[in-house]
Amino acid sequence: MSSFSSGDARPDLQDLEAGPSKDNDDLNTNLDPDVDSSDPFDIDHTKNVPPQALKRWRQAALVLNASRRFRYTLDLRKQEEKDQRKRMIRAHAQVIRAALLFKLAGEKQIVSGTPIAPPDSVGDYKIGLEQLASMTRDHKLSSLEQYGGVTGLSGMLRTNLETGIKGDDIDLSNRKNAFGSNTYPRKKGRSFWRFLWEAWQDLTLIILIVAASVSLVLGIKTEGLEEGWYDGGSIFLAVFLVIVVTATSDYRQSLQFQNLNEEKRNIQLEVMRGGRTVKISIYDVVVGDVVPLKIGDQVPADGVLISGHSLAVDESSMTGESKIVHKDKKEPFLMSGCKVADGVGTMLVTGVGINTEWGLLMASISEDTGEETPLQVRLNGVATFIGIVGLSVAVAVLLVLLIRYFTGHTTDPDGTTQFVKGRTKFDEAFNDVVIIFTIAVTIVVVAVPEGLPLAVTLTLAYSMRKMMADKALVRRLSACETMGSATTICSDKTGTLTLNEMTVVEAVAGKKKVNPPADSSQLPVSVVSLLSEGVAQNSTGNIFVPKDGGKIEISGSPTEKAILSWAVKLGMKFDTVRSESKILHVFPFNSVKKRGGVALQQADSEVHIHWKGAAEIVLASCSEYFDSNGCLQSISDDKEFFKAAIDEMAANSLRCVALAYRLCEKEKVPTDEEGFNGWILPEDNLVLLAIVGIKDPCRPGVKDAVKICLDAGVKVRMVTGDNIQTARAIALECGILSSAENAIEPTIIEGTVFRNLSDKEREQVATKITVMGRSSPSDKLLLVQALRKGGDVVAVTGDGTNDAPALHEADIGLSMGIQGTEVAKESSDVIILDDNFSSVVKVVRWGRSVYANIQKFIQFQLTVNVAALVINVVAAISSGDVPLNSVQLLWVNLIMDTLGALALATEPPTDNLMHRSPVGRREPLITNIMWRNLLIQASYQVTVLLMLNFEGMTILHLKDDPDRTHAYEVKNTLIFNAFVMCQIFNEFNARKPEELNCFKGVTKNYLFMGIVGFTLILQVIIIEFLGKFTSTVRLDWQLWLVSIGIGIISWPLAVVGKLIPVPNTPVAKYFTKPFRRNTSSRNA
Repeated sequence: MSSFSSGDARPDLQDLEAGPSKDNDDLNTNLDPDVDSSDPFDIDHTKNVPPQALKRWRQAALVLNASRRFRYTLDLRKQEEKDQRKRMIRAHAQVIRAALLFKLAGEKQIVSGTPIAPPDSVGDYKIGLEQLASMTRDHKLSSLEQYGGVTGLSGMLRTNLETGIKGDDIDLSNRKNAFGSNTYPRKKGRSFWRFLWEAWQDLTLIILIVAASVSLVLGIKTEGLEEGWYDGGSIFLAVFLVIVVTATSDYRQSLQFQNLNEEKRNIQLEVMRGGRTVKISIYDVVVGDVVPLKIGDQVPADGVLISGHSLAVDESSMTGESKIVHKDKKEPFLMSGCKVADGVGTMLVTGVGINTEWGLLMASISEDTGEETPLQVRLNGVATFIGIVGLSVAVAVLLVLLIRYFTGHTTDPDGTTQFVKGRTKFDEAFNDVVIIFTIAVTIVVVAVPEGLPLAVTLTLAYSMRKMMADKALVRRLSACETMGSATTICSDKTGTLTLNEMTVVEAVAGKKKVNPPADSSQLPVSVVSLLSEGVAQNSTGNIFVPKDGGKIEISGSPTEKAILSWAVKLGMKFDTVRSESKILHVFPFNSVKKRGGVALQQADSEVHIHWKGAAEIVLASCSEYFDSNGCLQSISDDKEFFKAAIDEMAANSLRCVALAYRLCEKEKVPTDEEGFNGWILPEDNLVLLAIVGIKDPCRPGVKDAVKICLDAGVKVRMVTGDNIQTARAIALECGILSSAENAIEPTIIEGTVFRNLSDKEREQVATKITVMGRSSPSDKLLLVQALRKGGDVVAVTGDGTNDAPALHEADIGLSMGIQGTEVAKESSDVIILDDNFSSVVKVVRWGRSVYANIQKFIQFQLTVNVAALVINVVAAISSGDVPLNSVQLLWVNLIMDTLGALALATEPPTDNLMHRSPVGRREPLITNIMWRNLLIQASYQVTVLLMLNFEGMTILHLKDDPDRTHAYEVKNTLIFNAFVMCQIFNEFNARKPEELNCFKGVTKNYLFMGIVGFTLILQVIIIEFLGKFTSTVRLDWQLWLVSIGIGIISWPLAVVGKLIPVPNTPVAKYFTKPFRRNTSSRNA
């Protein structure tokens, strides 16, 4: 699992400030002036939080079992060791490379043309694995040149640089056998035995084991082996059961996290095989593959550059230095694991898996599943507070019981005094003291809720697994729960709110509308020729025409596919057009400039510059256009016509794209590679060829999803790079804008207008914005910062590399699984696998469910805590004995901690969750409603069970029983049985803290029903068959009915309790206000 600060890869673009505006701690503190910054557990945002804050809360936590409590939090020491190991491996690789280059230079072998050892043949290939790995790892340009450059190397690897490898099963198998697969050995996760080892290291359980050992020895010594082993043996058995159940639960969670980590690593990418572009898993890449690269991609394996334009790679993941390296013929080597920061290109794979530096690096480090979440930290604070109370109570009980025992106030059931000075044997007294000590320790076991923070992990693990089915892959645990607090979602339009299935439905050329848009007879031949040239060459897409005359296959982004498909219908022959001109230079599409261009050299040496991009931006650069006869006309008089055409298309929800070209004077074209690297393509005096309107329909169900958000108090904002009129039309269609009358500034605003406002004005305007059109990634970042300063919890969707800063800055970054780049995914917290806005809404629903489930578990656990503590304390102080012994309390602890967490933390989300306001990040974990429910149930249990403890002999007519010991055991067994029944029935109440009907949907939750049934069956077995271990006796059917009756009363009691109104102001504030006032005055 990634740590709190992963996802730092950002593009090195001069026109984009990627850094967050403000330290997150300061920002969060400013959101709430009533925050007590002295509270180490007051961390409401663990994304990018400084390590000092993480150390601080750990040091403040009272922990009796660190290995259990901190199992799924970030191991700060291990994280530092991991970072050190990465640095060491990187440094080692750099040293080897530097030494080799120094040696080659010394021997003057670095000069091109120096003879080197001929390559070894391996099967069908004329080069061996070692030579390939050595060349790529050590960046041996001389070796590459000796092999004949990329062309010669591709021949040795039996690869066609245009069409790729064959890609059939035999070819792939041969390549994997010769050069290995693109996988690496991973460190195994912790085994079940390791979890068992960690579970028994709980300090309180170790004390109980020691006490049980002493009790076992003394019992056998005084009562003989046959009867004397029961007391100590029963504690051993109970402790063993707790350890096994705890270890099993934790082991299952660990496996779930491993599976999710595997999903995150399984990147999908495109390669050229058999002349067509195919999508494969990163694990299926083989040596010889031709891989297209574009901005935001991860380099999937080691390789060499075939061709590229403005290709820049961020090698910080390998070198540790945040440095962008430009790749060309002089620097052609590409390292696996690096990210493409800019440009486009294609690479030939030369090394995969363990034969790459990235493979070595990943094989040497294990992926840590630890990560802080705000709820985990807060629950550690709650656990610490309850632990202190429980420890204090246990010490008090221990002292009271010891004083009563040694002063002769503790008696047996038959009235005999247990300790008489001078008469009681040492062994008997020591055994009694051990039993008293065991009771006190068991109270600590029950009172200290080490399982409370783990309940968060349990519900998060369950939610993450279920969210996968809802098309959301969680990269950071904290995002699950933070999403429940989201107050606003800033969503992209294309592909998220719309289907991303684009079709050209309108076209304007030569000052007239072409209807139908692909009717080439309505266009001059010269214009069709130029359009075909511009579409074919100024594109990252591809067209595969099967030799058998089957259906053509078009690949690329949805916009590229739509325009390529339109051009094919116009009569474009893709491969023929591409062969007729040579690409000199490419300006890849840029989300800031909203256009992309290409320079082409014709057969007659004439140079054409083609541009394609946002219609009104390209139109602004045009000075001429072709009329219907193919003659050039000045555009100045007719610009309003084209602007009106764009507005009309935009009003019909169409994405408007313009295609233009110009001639370039030969003397202005660079003649060498260095000149091309610095060449800025001319973008003025363009000739407009056509404007196309692309239809991208709204996703089905998106209007309902937006309505659900609005009903849930979550504002949806559309942030798009499209024309503001297109954005407005789609927003109205999706229900983001309620009516056309609302579509006025600042509700609907352009990115440039927002960008030019002052910081203060941006904060004021940000809350009013519903639609932002023609926005750049930096505008999105500014909007996120302004909204967060205003107190909003912001979720942001993004798919491009330049979205990374906004995804990184937002409270929850949501990247797109289909259209999203690897850089965007790494900066995000959740990947939306189907790019669908409805899936974003499901993430909100699950986020709220996490919080609700934790609150259910807290209410249930605290009820048990309070009841068990009060019953034992009052009984101990008043009578010197406790009705619930150690083994019984350990069973209750198992019901409460592990089984209770499993039952309540895995409740599926309900529709009711989306009819509430977002959960405030500083809202108390224990609400007034929970306090009400908790106190009513605990008071009832304490009252009834203490009445049974003190008056049970009379109520149950046991006073006349001649066997006083048996009567006493019957009474205590009934108390234990009734107490467990109360917890089983109260588990149903905890499901619905606010609703009267606590049974709604219970039959659909099979896990809950299974756990309740399992607990009930075990309770029957304990009472009826394991009496010797638990110090209980069999109960007749009347007493079973009494036990169930006492438990079942909690249901109507809960219904009555829920009718009692509670104040809106949290109870905690009444107690903390005086303390805060004192703190504030001291600070002042």
